[in-house]
Amino acid sequence: MDSFLEDYEEAPAVVVGGKRRRRKRSPATQAALHPLLQLPFLPPQPVSSNEHKLNFKKSKEACLSYIQDALLQKQWKRAAEFLTCYVESLEKDYSREHIGPSEMIWRIGTEILWRHSQSRMKEFNCFMEQMKTLGVKRYLKVCLEHVFHLLCNGQIDEAYQNLSLAESWRFGEQTAIQDKEIKLIQAYRGLLDYCSWSKQKKILLEHGEDGFADLAVEQEMHSYFRKAAVNLKEIIKIPGVWDVFVKCYVDLLEFYGEHNEACQVLNEYAYNSKFPANPNAHVYLYQFLKRQGESKKSLISALKILHDIVPSHELMIDFNTMLQKSKKRKKRQLGLEVIFAALDYAGWKENAKAWSCLARQVKQIVITEKHLDWIQQEWNSRKDWWPDFHFSRYLAKRNWQENKSLSHEKALVAGILLGKDCKYFKYVSHQGCKARLKRFRMLKKFVTRHNPVYLRISGPPDCSVQP
Repeated sequence: MDSFLEDYEEAPAVVVGGKRRRRKRSPATQAALHPLLQLPFLPPQPVSSNEHKLNFKKSKEACLSYIQDALLQKQWKRAAEFLTCYVESLEKDYSREHIGPSEMIWRIGTEILWRHSQSRMKEFNCFMEQMKTLGVKRYLKVCLEHVFHLLCNGQIDEAYQNLSLAESWRFGEQTAIQDKEIKLIQAYRGLLDYCSWSKQKKILLEHGEDGFADLAVEQEMHSYFRKAAVNLKEIIKIPGVWDVFVKCYVDLLEFYGEHNEACQVLNEYAYNSKFPANPNAHVYLYQFLKRQGESKKSLISALKILHDIVPSHELMIDFNTMLQKSKKRKKRQLGLEVIFAALDYAGWKENAKAWSCLARQVKQIVITEKHLDWIQQEWNSRKDWWPDFHFSRYLAKRNWQENKSLSHEKALVAGILLGKDCKYFKYVSHQGCKARLKRFRMLKKFVTRHNPVYLRISGPPDCSVQP
């Protein structure tokens, strides 16, 4: 704030007893000489029109710079002071020309009030109501943000009331321009209706003993269902990412036995090219098909697309398991590809289930000596970086200490892919034998017996590996 103050002018000197001394000014004199706080470059009185505009632009940019600096340093009180000064200067010096910085004030003010330690809901509500009157072009966006804040503070009824008021808002052409925002307002109102429906459903399932009470609850549930379904159905017709609305709508349809419509909604959400690629759409479809007891073919089809989009998704273990149970060679080979691809990601490095899946399939291939080319094909693109990524001595020590089952599965894979001299395998097998654990002794014997397989896998492609 000190940078906003003008430099003090020195008082004239007087001679007293042969010495020059500064004359002290009274507080009233100082106040007269030093005007109230002014923004940099902002003249206290308007001058010419062009000069005023130039000075105001400079002062506005400077003030916004101070606000930005305060926000970046999380100095919310300081940012609030600057914003107040900014708004006051706009009202005083720029009212003659219609320029609306209301969106900037809205966004900055909302951020400050959300973060400020002394901010209260009363102040936030008052601020948002003021922002709604500043510009009709963003009225519904402000309403939505207000609703989100109310929901975050647990004020569900107030949020619903605000949504209802916003939905009934009309302002000439602006109403049509903000059609998408109105759809979103309606969708969130439908979401709150769904929440009310869900509460009634819980009551019905937990305390549904009195027939009269059951009937009243069911009627109230059905009322919420109708209101929620209408609004949720409309929003998911518009291309976009509507995960929460889709899940709620499908839940409503499933409860009332509308399985075909629910399936249609999920298929449209997952496969319609007008919608953006969305992994969750395929997750929801897979989960629905699984709940309905659909065929493995349908489940595999849903997960195949999910694998193409997100090869590190947690459902890849389910995908691998289904593929390994298939009688078709191509699907079993795809299963090996899926689990290798998942383990390429750091989040899977210590996933015991994933390593168990890979160890089981690799072990089966080694025992039968069929399809060693599948392993070689996957290993060729990974042999330069997987040893350090997965099979270092450091990881061997840590895995052994934290999860012996994980270290066992990884040691089996490491021994087959890198041979019996692999650092990871040597450390884990030695510790296991030292602890006299039978499965580790069997692991060491298995890898040693099948060490020639490592030589065949690590050789040039298609050199000595037989399909």
